Amino acid sequence: MRIGLVLGLHGGPAGGEREAPRWTGIRERALLAERIGFDLVVLEDALLYRDEDETVGYWESTTMTAAVAAATDRIGIGHSVINAAYRSPAMVAKIAETLDEISGGRYVLGIGRGNVPDLDYAAFGFSGEQRTARFAEALQIIRGMLKDGRVDFTGSHWSARHSELVMRGPRPAGPPIVVAARGPAMLRLAARHADAWNWWADAPDVDTLRPVIEELERACDAVGRDPATLPRSLDIYTVDPLGRFGDRAPFSGPPTQIAGQLLAFAELGIDEVRVDIHHPRDELSAVLAEAIPAMAEVVKALHDVG
Repeated sequence: MRIGLVLGLHGGPAGGEREAPRWTGIRERALLAERIGFDLVVLEDALLYRDEDETVGYWESTTMTAAVAAATDRIGIGHSVINAAYRSPAMVAKIAETLDEISGGRYVLGIGRGNVPDLDYAAFGFSGEQRTARFAEALQIIRGMLKDGRVDFTGSHWSARHSELVMRGPRPAGPPIVVAARGPAMLRLAARHADAWNWWADAPDVDTLRPVIEELERACDAVGRDPATLPRSLDIYTVDPLGRFGDRAPFSGPPTQIAGQLLAFAELGIDEVRVDIHHPRDELSAVLAEAIPAMAEVVKALHDVG
């Protein structure tokens, strides 16, 4: 089973209680994950979050992904996941092609229909209407451009008239497209267009995830696709390798225990997990110095079983 590390990009102003990670810390985590043997790092994509108590911001994820790709040599680079509403589909394809070039063919395009619209859409001028219908059109454009190098499409929400990727990246068919999906309509889109499927959960277990996988397999059957040809990944929030948080972190304990918890998802055909390592917000140094290295035994255990 492959294992990835989630690189968070969110936080508040410098010096505050929820200070955002700086680029130097993000780079250090990515390099540490590469040295330990993680298969990939994935970056979140959001812009702003507000609740009654605070406002949280995010570094722009495609810019940060390019920086991580340039700083590393071997580890896979991906998004978990690009918010399709933030950028035109043709621009997403151009960004993905460029990130694949910078990384030397290590980039994976993770993409979904978008987060809850009232979080940040209006603040940055994006439409939150008909997200699934908009995403369906976006996928047609993105897949056409990345796989064929060109597309001519006019839809109700998006268009790309005679659009073309002239400077092809290191892979003729472009980077893999991973679609994050859970509902029936989105799962059908993943089955039809994606190279792989992804979902996330705070505290997933096999029993609660099984109905989603069964629906995914029905979606594959509906479009005439063998479910075995659609790889599956799961993002898990959060893992606590230092055992500091008890019940607050659903995946906690000795490395062998955490590895066993993650390996249980292989029963559902999940062959890749991406983990967010839980830590106190005022102890970022502990994450860099202790928590990520503590995952080394988990990484080895997952790789040892294939």
